[in-house]
Amino acid sequence: MGRLYLLPILGLLIGVLLGLVLRVDIPSVYVPYLGIALLAALDSAFGGLRASLEGKFNDKLFMSGFFGNTLMAAFIVYIGDRLGIPLYLAAVVAFGVRLFQNLALIRRLIFQSRGWE
Repeated sequence: MGRLYLLPILGLLIGVLLGLVLRVDIPSVYVPYLGIALLAALDSAFGGLRASLEGKFNDKLFMSGFFGNTLMAAFIVYIGDRLGIPLYLAAVVAFGVRLFQNLALIRRLIFQSRGWE
């Protein structure tokens, strides 16, 4: 069970190392889309980790949330670009708030499971 938690961390470390070693240039037009997609992915990942710690993880919900949130965020950025309105800020705020809420709950669940709280 303990090693199961190491797989996502190992995957994250490999991804970060590949990102640092491989030089991938992203056109500046797509940078807002990448930022929002990254926030949506992190939100889903932390939500999945929280659900796992609570014993409520459902892989179908996780995958639908991961892709649904990412596509919706990209759509919001696209519509904002077309209208000339910075709608991406709404997605940044929403995902940022959820990300920190999930992080706080994860920390609390870990503390409770170890009897530190």
